[in-house]
Amino acid sequence: MDFRLTPDQESLVEAIDKLALQFQQKPTEFHGFALVGDDLERELDEGGYFDIAQVPELGPLAAALAVERLARLPFASEFALSMLVRPQLSIQVPRPLTIVENGRPARFLTTAKTVLVIEGDSVGIAHPSVDAVEPVESIYAYPMGRLTRTLDVERLSDADAANVRTWIRVALAAEASGLLKASLDSTVEHLTLRKQFGRPLGTFQALRHRMAECAVLVGGVRWLALKAAGTGDAGDAALAASHAQESATRIVYEVHQMFGAMGMTLEASLHLWTYRLKLLLSELGGRGGQAEAVAKYVFDKKE
Repeated sequence: MDFRLTPDQESLVEAIDKLALQFQQKPTEFHGFALVGDDLERELDEGGYFDIAQVPELGPLAAALAVERLARLPFASEFALSMLVRPQLSIQVPRPLTIVENGRPARFLTTAKTVLVIEGDSVGIAHPSVDAVEPVESIYAYPMGRLTRTLDVERLSDADAANVRTWIRVALAAEASGLLKASLDSTVEHLTLRKQFGRPLGTFQALRHRMAECAVLVGGVRWLALKAAGTGDAGDAALAASHAQESATRIVYEVHQMFGAMGMTLEASLHLWTYRLKLLLSELGGRGGQAEAVAKYVFDKKE
């Protein structure tokens, strides 16, 4: 697949980079779990970035690039589902979006205007009222909420449900790619600045080898996510989501090891990415669910 960007896509990437620079740093007075990016979300909305997948010159590939870049920021905002899943729905729905899977608490639920309700193989759409949700305290670095009552759900057809699952996997892989890249970058900076035995930690060969392995995994997640966004193929999406969740399991462990005790403190920014990854590990049935999807859409595909 040719991953060279068109001039329009390159311009979009430059615009996203410029916008992201405004939100690159964590506020010094923040020491909590979820750093909510309301201002970032407002900038994205006013700039029309949530609709870029529907622009013929840009398409889902550009949207995936935007999601990956924005996920590197310390601020948690609902952009992945809006940019990659919402354009694939057969009806127009308001954003923000969230996913409630088998009744579990969900990220961004307290502000969501559209809920993708997943129960087993069924996928439906609901629009919760304010009194139907409540916030949940969580360490996952997303604003979390739960439903307080049953919603009126409009069930999607089997074909539409399968398509929504495909694009949820694309969104998962693209967001995980950005989170993994930010985690790795933060760790490399720490290893460069932190000294032990009179030399930076990053000069020790054993640590370099482990970071190099993580860098290879991060690169693989990114390219698989972009391929899935470019093709829209269910098999590509399943592979991308599977590799993202498998790689996140390894990389989250490694980067927290590299930070030592600092990796478990709120003063360090690492948890703003790794704890979000912890939540993404459970989406659509987790690694087991992605493995089943790979078996179904890749290995069982009829020629």
